[in-house]
Amino acid sequence: MSDPASAPRATALREVHEKAGATLVDFAGWLMPLRYGSETAEHKAVREAAGLFDLSHMGEIRLTGPQAAAALDFALVGHLSKVKVGRARYTMITNAEGGVLDDLIVYRLGEEEYLVVANAANVPAVSAALAERAGGFDVEVADESADHALIAVQGPRAVEILAPLTDADLDDIRYYAGYEHTVAGQPVLLARTGYTGEDGFEIFVRPAEKAPQVWDALMAEGERHGLVPAGLSARDTLRMEAGMPLYGQELTDGLTPFDAGLGRVVKFEKDGDFVGRTALEEASRTSRPRRLIGLVARGRRPLRRGQDVLRDGVTVGTLTSGAPSPTLGRPIAMAYVDGDLDTTTGAFTVDVRGRGEDVDVVELPFYKRQS
Repeated sequence: MSDPASAPRATALREVHEKAGATLVDFAGWLMPLRYGSETAEHKAVREAAGLFDLSHMGEIRLTGPQAAAALDFALVGHLSKVKVGRARYTMITNAEGGVLDDLIVYRLGEEEYLVVANAANVPAVSAALAERAGGFDVEVADESADHALIAVQGPRAVEILAPLTDADLDDIRYYAGYEHTVAGQPVLLARTGYTGEDGFEIFVRPAEKAPQVWDALMAEGERHGLVPAGLSARDTLRMEAGMPLYGQELTDGLTPFDAGLGRVVKFEKDGDFVGRTALEEASRTSRPRRLIGLVARGRRPLRRGQDVLRDGVTVGTLTSGAPSPTLGRPIAMAYVDGDLDTTTGAFTVDVRGRGEDVDVVELPFYKRQS
């Protein structure tokens, strides 16, 4: 008999997904839609029109108090005290050795209030680390993940779909900005952020049980614009094409931001110490033992995580993510290779079940939308 306590948690949109025919799977302890029909069709809809995602498995941790900014400057690698009210930053939380515990988006809601958004599997660890690191500051840390639902509308027609349903002037909301508005009559935090490489918005609904009303309104308005519900499979291929790292694959606690080519998120210029500073300063000065690259297959055989990368028959790295790219029409992958490897020469292959698949090394991202 299964243990009810170990069963995945359902989001406030579970019934909506079931009615839409979604394939639901356990993802990071949550019952999430993998796909509704064709994952390729969902992917293409996001690139050409728009897709609607349930991201309610993500975690929301609120910091409030006079020293909220100082606490985050100490706890994270970013310079969060420099972020203006209404803006957001992509950043990371590392351990003392500089290894990435999670990558985060932090929204500054007020002079003394921030919302930290963490990846689903890491919410308990991030919440605990923030509470511990904030111990010497005048700030309150509260994990509010259970109170929120998170819906994302992503794609070139996102503005057209959302505009009639919100009191916000969407032209005034810049990329990586978020403000309190209403959507479908519900108070929300409306942010111009996403994980697909397209324009779009993330809508934080609180209380979570109001999410079906917002979802249904977006679907009704979006139908004539080509909006479709999209699942985790499409989200993964979209983020891969956009060259965006996934925690647990491109980012782990054994890798620093510099390994992932994301050293720019580490802000050494901020005053005072922060967790991992000494190790990260050393990492910034030394050659990287690993480097993240993009690969495009010349054939059709799938590239998958864990496969070896070879140059002239010699193993030089390992795939971290791989999948067919609906936009490029070829399999793509990201891989860590030796940091000092010259990728401009030699024949590169990936070991696919004992046979070499010819690949080309390309600059990330694989896809970049036209502005």
